[in-house]
Amino acid sequence: MLIGLLTQWFDPEPGPAALPGRLAHALARRGHEVRVVTGFPNYPTGRLTPGYRMARRVDEMDGDVRIRRVALYPSHDRSAARRLVNYGSFAGSALISGADALRGLDALWVGNSPISVAMPMWYARYMHRVPVLLHVLDIWPDSAVASGFLGGGPLSRGLARGMAGWCEAMYRSADRVAYVSPGAGGLLAGRGVPPEKLVYIPMWADEATPVRQPDLRAELGIRPDQVVLSYAGALGEAQGLDPLIDACVRVDDPRLVCLIAGSGTTEDRLRARAARAGASNIRFLGRLPRDRMPALMATGDVHYVSLRPGGMSAYTMPSKVQAILAAGRALLVAAEGDAATVAQDSGAGFVARAGDPDSIGTALREACDLGREKLELLGQAGRSYYDQVFSVAVGAERVEQTLRAMVDGSRTRPRPPSTG
Repeated sequence: MLIGLLTQWFDPEPGPAALPGRLAHALARRGHEVRVVTGFPNYPTGRLTPGYRMARRVDEMDGDVRIRRVALYPSHDRSAARRLVNYGSFAGSALISGADALRGLDALWVGNSPISVAMPMWYARYMHRVPVLLHVLDIWPDSAVASGFLGGGPLSRGLARGMAGWCEAMYRSADRVAYVSPGAGGLLAGRGVPPEKLVYIPMWADEATPVRQPDLRAELGIRPDQVVLSYAGALGEAQGLDPLIDACVRVDDPRLVCLIAGSGTTEDRLRARAARAGASNIRFLGRLPRDRMPALMATGDVHYVSLRPGGMSAYTMPSKVQAILAAGRALLVAAEGDAATVAQDSGAGFVARAGDPDSIGTALREACDLGREKLELLGQAGRSYYDQVFSVAVGAERVEQTLRAMVDGSRTRPRPPSTG
């Protein structure tokens, strides 16, 4: 098949932004011709990746994948206005400078975040008659509300209602709507997406990142017998990290070391909370460079995933869950819903009640009592589960099967009667 990918995020952008690239190359390895329409890389710094220079459009090849990059306003800071310009500029450029690259496709995969990507998606769907698989990577407007992106007050509520209507139009126009977790599928069904359109395609990890490399234990002065709990990511309200600070204070086992890497709106509050409590087993590392993250992953014996109770937590699947499993590390999930289910089903770690320091503290004591060797076995179980459920190979096969069914369906769909 001639398959298109429409996504604002793509290689060489790291983390979740790298995942469409893994799909593109996996589909190419399966014998398909793959075209990508994307923007110039600027995630997560908001500055163009070295080696790139902004232009109206640029065509390039990455192995067997043909890429059309279109201009955008690079930004990834906390300014809602600049982020909206970033999103809108890509959508407009993709429509003006990328639409011709979407002509003649057998099928098109679309990453829905941000939802402004609907503009070029609709053009391909209705002007070029290309069947569309819309992969719902984030639930909008819920994610925008939960992150504080829309602010508060009547205006934000109006924007949220407008986004909800926009998303419903995207779902109606797509031939299939893929969801990344069971909870998200139930939510989309409740919002009127027909069951025959819905397909479960969970996301994968960036398997190009090395699973093992020298860790940071010696550099940080961590003894061989100490058990490291690692958290890496945003320090914001949605992550609900205050109970982790309180839990570490209540664990007096000298083997426990908690490393917190990242930055965000709650960083100062978390540091102050730990300092007031005299939490000597917590170390804040700040925001680490991208090339240090694999070493941090190797350092953690257990990796922490948490979401504040309520809101989106029941149907959110943080991308770090797959990343931890792919790295063969144990995990501790303090969240409701799908992320906790994966921790249980994979046999890769521990589940604690979200927002409950006592429950989190109990899990930390259990991890210390198991010790590093047994935690390594939990990580191996997690990697086996990842290979069976979340791997790029499994994801690409699910995408391929869905696209093929869409193409077959479009060929057998009856044409509307002529009115001439």
